[in-house]
Amino acid sequence: MKHPRAIVIRRAQPADIEVLVGFSASMARETEGRELDPQRLRAGTQSVFDDPARGFYLVAEVGGAPRGAVVGQLMITFEWSDWRNATFWWIQSVYVAPDWRRQGVYRQLHQAVMEEARQNPQVCGVRLYVERENRVAQTVYDRVGLARSVYQVFEEDFVPAKHRMSNR
Repeated sequence: MKHPRAIVIRRAQPADIEVLVGFSASMARETEGRELDPQRLRAGTQSVFDDPARGFYLVAEVGGAPRGAVVGQLMITFEWSDWRNATFWWIQSVYVAPDWRRQGVYRQLHQAVMEEARQNPQVCGVRLYVERENRVAQTVYDRVGLARSVYQVFEEDFVPAKHRMSNR
């Protein structure tokens, strides 16, 4: 379904926390089959607002003032690079509401990130990671001009999700 209303990209505010938590939980469920602990997720989301050094959220909103409906989100976190003496911005927690997918919501969020990052001399680049099997997201990221990195991510997760859903 096409939505004719304008999309506004803005920094998320503490009043957006419930939407951000719901979107992040949906994203984990849809892309990785994970059920996240709601209390831990809410506390983690709140901590971004409590300590801006951790990052920030952008939201895509429709419907106008004073507060429209949030239809998409992403979070930016920071990684210092000694090689570049600057910071990479990592795009994380990307989610677009199902009715708003394939309508340019992520593209506008991404464009806002890139414009802000390019204007900041302390930012040396933008990165993101994507679930290996999430071909839809990979196609979107290709279309907005992101290139696949030569690096592969390794991890040891000390706080795994409660469980993986069995429908994967």
